[in-house]
Amino acid sequence: MSFRWLKQYMPRSLYGRAALILVMPIVVLQLVVSVAFIQNHLEDIITQMTQTVVREIQAVSSLAAELTDHDEVLDAMAPILPALQMQVRFVDDGVVPDGDMIPWYDFSGRRARDTIRAMMPRTRAVLFPQDGSVRVYADTSLGPVEVGFSRRRVTTAAPHQLIVTMVFFGLLMTVIAFLYMRNQLRPITRLADAAQAFGRGRTVPYWPSGAVEVRAAGSAFLDMRARIERQIEQRTLLLSGVSHDLRTPLTRMKLGLAMLDEEDAAPLLRDVDEMQRLVDTFLEFSRGTAEGDPEPVDPHALVRQVVEDAQRIGKPVRLGALTGEGEVSLRPLAIRRAVENLVNNAMRYGNRAEVSVLMTDKALCLRVEDDGPGIPPDQRGEAIKPFARLDPARNQNQGGGVGLGLAIVNDIVRAHGGTLRLGDSEAMGGLCADIVIGR
Repeated sequence: MSFRWLKQYMPRSLYGRAALILVMPIVVLQLVVSVAFIQNHLEDIITQMTQTVVREIQAVSSLAAELTDHDEVLDAMAPILPALQMQVRFVDDGVVPDGDMIPWYDFSGRRARDTIRAMMPRTRAVLFPQDGSVRVYADTSLGPVEVGFSRRRVTTAAPHQLIVTMVFFGLLMTVIAFLYMRNQLRPITRLADAAQAFGRGRTVPYWPSGAVEVRAAGSAFLDMRARIERQIEQRTLLLSGVSHDLRTPLTRMKLGLAMLDEEDAAPLLRDVDEMQRLVDTFLEFSRGTAEGDPEPVDPHALVRQVVEDAQRIGKPVRLGALTGEGEVSLRPLAIRRAVENLVNNAMRYGNRAEVSVLMTDKALCLRVEDDGPGIPPDQRGEAIKPFARLDPARNQNQGGGVGLGLAIVNDIVRAHGGTLRLGDSEAMGGLCADIVIGR
């Protein structure tokens, strides 16, 4: 039997699920105890007490069974009524109520009423007024009679005491348990916040605390974070060192080619320039997301600046829709480089580009669209890998790249905890590249 349909009704957070696990047994236990107490204990007591009172009424009635005068009947009952704490009087037909009077919440009164009517079929009305008494109206051979007695003779004095006490202490212990559970879950929340921040390229202070298992997970996270940071640092140093060391022989080659005939040196100079561009791209890739710390950034202002800079050098780039408002924690230099790479990529394979911003309360989307040939769906995963070149499938209007443009963008976006999505542009017909980052 599958219970997957229950998942949509279950809390998503650990605190909500823990609270449900804590509260459900308490509520079920209180309901079971309450129902069992009412059905198996309270009902039996009320029934027994009411039956005793009804038998006393029947016994008193039997003393005056053969009498025919009201006064004689009352005189015959007078000696025994004080001992039974009852009052009996004959009333007119118009005084008898049309129906029972019992508050809707009075479970005990309804149970006693049912017992009285079952044992006294000629009962016309049963009243439970607020003065703590019970009045029973019944037909006799001499006319309607009213029998009054204390309510405590048919119901317990405080039948709700057990339920009220149980509910009170149940709520009290639930509050105490919630406070304790909140303290136990706080280290898990801190660990989740630290992991989420590190996934978005921010390192926040964190130290293991809480239960033994949570401390072990926290220590493992710190070790993992340290290893990842060392790996990133080593990669950056390696690529930077290699790229920097290549500049010296390239410079010597340029100086040597400058001494040759211009016509003979032209092909070699093109190769050297290509190598120089490759080295510069390596340096850009090695820097990755290492530039600057996250800070509040206005995405609208950042995109406007990128578009203005592109227009200033003659690129046909326009500003699209800017929706939403507010600031997002970003590395401004890294994000600016990512958007510029997407714009350069759009202009390399297309003629026009458009940059837009879509912001919601949960996410930021920086979109770059072009009118180029786009990328086939089956090659989009390959396109964001380093050194991947899809030039044969695309129109190279302005020369190909070295296969690191989209890889650099993807590296920057992933360091911010986001995703680079490639698709088709509905507005311009080319490639649509979305940088999606959670807020």
